Amino acid sequence: MKKLLLSMAAVALLFTACDEDKNEITQDQEIDMSDFYVYTDIDTEEASKQTQGKESTRSCYAMANLNRQLNENPGLEKKMFEVEHHTRKFLAAKGKPPTAGGGSGGGSGETDVDVLPIEDNLGIINIPVYIHIVYPDANSISNAQINSQMATLNSDFRDINTNQLPSGTTFVNDATDAEFSFSLAGTFRHNDSKSSWGTNDSVKSAYPPITPETHMNIWVCEIGGGILGYAQFPGGNQATDGIVLGGDYFGNTGGAYGLGRTATHEVGHYLNLRHIWGDGKCNRDDFVTDTPTAGASNGGCPTFPSVSCKSADMTMNYMDYTYDSCMYMFTDGQRNRMRAIFTSGGPRAAMVGN
Repeated sequence: MKKLLLSMAAVALLFTACDEDKNEITQDQEIDMSDFYVYTDIDTEEASKQTQGKESTRSCYAMANLNRQLNENPGLEKKMFEVEHHTRKFLAAKGKPPTAGGGSGGGSGETDVDVLPIEDNLGIINIPVYIHIVYPDANSISNAQINSQMATLNSDFRDINTNQLPSGTTFVNDATDAEFSFSLAGTFRHNDSKSSWGTNDSVKSAYPPITPETHMNIWVCEIGGGILGYAQFPGGNQATDGIVLGGDYFGNTGGAYGLGRTATHEVGHYLNLRHIWGDGKCNRDDFVTDTPTAGASNGGCPTFPSVSCKSADMTMNYMDYTYDSCMYMFTDGQRNRMRAIFTSGGPRAAMVGN
């Protein structure tokens, strides 16, 4: 009798395990990945922009850098798919369905969409930062300039800035406190005579990142080619993980791109945000529900509304290409997406608590 009961218990456990596996598979199948993409035609766009000398448009090389890394590392696309699947699974499990009437629309641009901030129990996520200054005279980037950049990051990722929104927008419901802080963990100054480092991560090879699993590394150097900066998306090689910024666009230096927002933009990429126009036309998305679909980037300081894809573009979003003084918001959807990579199993989860 005892053996019979044990056998029945074993069978019951087997069926329970099968049911759990079935439920897990079903849950995975419910995550729609059909719109996911990694490669873009940004290489051609950047080359054309530089040829035409469009100085009124920010030049971020993060997506072109991603294309290069995908070509060099055949396994990267699968890794990024896994990161995206983790993000969408978390958002689907924790998030509430978007409601109409809140923002200025996502998707087709025909319906206002309001995304609520997700309670992820992570609190304010602090990111410790190592800064590598690589110049012939590494002291040319002052401590004051470094401190101004850190202050801008802390302000941009915590302030809602709704007072800066132009009248007539419904974006006020989308602007959010992303709940990130940044602390300077150390500065390393390298006197190097190289005049231009390009965008192939050579500066990272010369001066490797320090504990990239738990720290964000930023290299400040002369990039060349009119490039303001570039970042690596989560899921890439740890040996090249981090952000590269041109010294003229690092911290408060004055000029159109001199308020430190290039770093804010690149940190957005580092935290898994795409450009707000999806690096494509109206049929490409940035995977964020409460950012309106846009047909292309915006430069300069556009007058509201700047319309494409049947809706007003969110030109003041940090992930567009406008001047530093004319960008001042992340959305709740972007907040949720960034924070998802710090949850259990996420590619930057090891940073939590450092």
